[in-house]
Amino acid sequence: MRSITIEVKGKGEALAELDERNPIIREAIWQALPIEGRAILWGEEVYFDLPMPLKDENPSPSSQAGDICYWSPGPALCIFFGQTQPYSRVNHIGKVVEGLELFEGVKPDDIIILRRRELQAKGGMQI
Repeated sequence: MRSITIEVKGKGEALAELDERNPIIREAIWQALPIEGRAILWGEEVYFDLPMPLKDENPSPSSQAGDICYWSPGPALCIFFGQTQPYSRVNHIGKVVEGLELFEGVKPDDIIILRRRELQAKGGMQI
C-alpha cells in the first residue's frame, strides 16, 4: 500500500494511505508528488487547487471524515475532516489514518505539501 505525508507548514503532519477506489486518478497524483498548494476551507473540508485536469473515474456524492478526494470541476484535492459533504461528486483516492485533527487548525492560505512516504525496511533500507 502506498502512503503519503500531508504537511501543513508550521503546524504538523498527517499520514494517509492511498487506496484502489480510483486507481487511475490515484496513480496520476502519486506520479506528480510532491504537490504543494494553498489551503481553502469549506465547512469541515480543506482543499487546494491542483493544476491536473483529470476525468472523473468512479465519482461519489458522499464522503467520510478522513477521505482524500480529487474534485474534477476545480480541479482540486480535498481532505474531509468532519461532517461536511462534497459540493458535488468526488473521486476518492485515500484516507488519512493518523493526524486527522491537524486539519481542524488549518487556516486559509496555509501551505499544504503532499509527499510520498518512504518506508523503512529491515536493516534501514528505504523501499
